[in-house]
Amino acid sequence: MKKIIDTENAPAAIGPYSQAVQAGSLVFVSGQIPINPKTGELVSGGIATQTRQALLNVKAIVEAAHSSIDHILKCTVLLSDMQDFAEMNRIPGVLPVQASRTGNIQRQGPPQKRSC
Repeated sequence: MKKIIDTENAPAAIGPYSQAVQAGSLVFVSGQIPINPKTGELVSGGIATQTRQALLNVKAIVEAAHSSIDHILKCTVLLSDMQDFAEMNRIPGVLPVQASRTGNIQRQGPPQKRSC
């Protein structure tokens, strides 16, 4: 059985999808962008601030599913500019998987992908 996850503590889905779907004990979170859920605006301040906001949105959705970021197995970050890679990688830990990130970068056109 699946359950749609929806929270006001993360930006509303922009389109025909949900913030997350829970299937049994698994939660599949849709991609998040750096929108402040309180203002509905994209955050400014560079890649560090934007990455942090996107990860906080993921955290809010996971918590709405009565889970925890401690249970996240995989997180993928998409970058539009590889020049931002080093700064993005230094974001203080929002997710506990921060320390176990490994480079998995696709360098063939934007956006560029990195798994963590």
